[in-house]
Amino acid sequence: MNRQDATGREQRPYDIVLFGATGFVGELTAQYLAAHAPEGCRWAVAGRSRHRLERLRERLAENHPGCADLPLIEAQADDEQALRELAESARVVATTVGPYLWYGEPLVAACAEAGTDYIDLTGEPEFVDLMYVRHDARARETGARLVHCCGFDSVPHDLGAYYTVQQLPQDVPLNVDGFVRSNAAFSGGTFASALNAMGRGRQMAKAAHERRLHEPRLMGRRARSPLGGPRFSRETQAWALPLPVIDGQIVARSARALARYGPDFRYRHYAAVRTLPMAAGGAAAVGALVGLAQLPAARRWLSERIKPGEGPDEKRRAKSWFSVRFVGEGGGRTVYTEVSGGDPGYDETAKIFAESALCLVFDTLPDTSGQVTTAVAMGDALLGRLQAAGIRFRVAAAR
Repeated sequence: MNRQDATGREQRPYDIVLFGATGFVGELTAQYLAAHAPEGCRWAVAGRSRHRLERLRERLAENHPGCADLPLIEAQADDEQALRELAESARVVATTVGPYLWYGEPLVAACAEAGTDYIDLTGEPEFVDLMYVRHDARARETGARLVHCCGFDSVPHDLGAYYTVQQLPQDVPLNVDGFVRSNAAFSGGTFASALNAMGRGRQMAKAAHERRLHEPRLMGRRARSPLGGPRFSRETQAWALPLPVIDGQIVARSARALARYGPDFRYRHYAAVRTLPMAAGGAAAVGALVGLAQLPAARRWLSERIKPGEGPDEKRRAKSWFSVRFVGEGGGRTVYTEVSGGDPGYDETAKIFAESALCLVFDTLPDTSGQVTTAVAMGDALLGRLQAAGIRFRVAAAR
């Protein structure tokens, strides 16, 4: 009996339910599914306002007439009964409703209980750690896969490191560094999540500590993601500023779960900046923002500058791009790889998010459950999907 039959999921009404479909990234994801979901895919959109869902369906149907009868599910993020019914109706629930620390847990709990695969777009380490502590064990019992960070945070970095490791020798210590560049703008929802995380350093540390108490220890192998320090990277000809975001943590968790990363794996995550003045200015700006985020009044003022639900327009997104360059070393071999694409925060995030949901429904995948990363849950299958969808993974050089 396979995993899906064991939970009765194939008989559920929907393959995918997209929760938060009327938000900025939610609508982009709905547009992608309308254009790219295979024939026979049973999907629905969900949110707190039926009126807004109806308007979304009308917009989708203008270009995709088959969406005229797209099912709509009305549910509030804090309505446990409605979320339980939503989770029990789907094989995969994909949610864009954040900040996840405030709005995300009831849906995670519902999916873990129902044996429903769950994906989100969080970049909030505290939320991910708390969900591991509170819901990983139940998800393992029911067969649910809880896959956080299924957008630009953190798929290009997680699968980019995964792809890089595949170019290196097996069973030897490996070091990989990732260098991120982009010219993209961000939305109000992303800004709200970032401000929230910056203002909760103490709570983040506590959640991380609690997670470490619950996680099984890795025996006979080591995988880590130290922060590192600022430096000039000869490999990329740029100043490398350490990025204290969730991406490095996700890469390290993939490495702990997969023996292919070798007996001793280290990953460091950087922003790549071309000039020293830009590097210094960027570091100063981030430092000031972190300082202001500690003050509730300043945090509220900042959050009003860009409100959730707002984001860059199509013209601005069309000019946006990202590149993540990786330098991998081990066993006497060095490889240089790159993951690149268009607008990272929105167009490409919607693409990655939708393809992750489709991957969980339609592809042959490793038998996993509980809180898992994209590399562990979907690996080669999602990598192939993203390449087919236009996100580039390439080996630039090797020696």
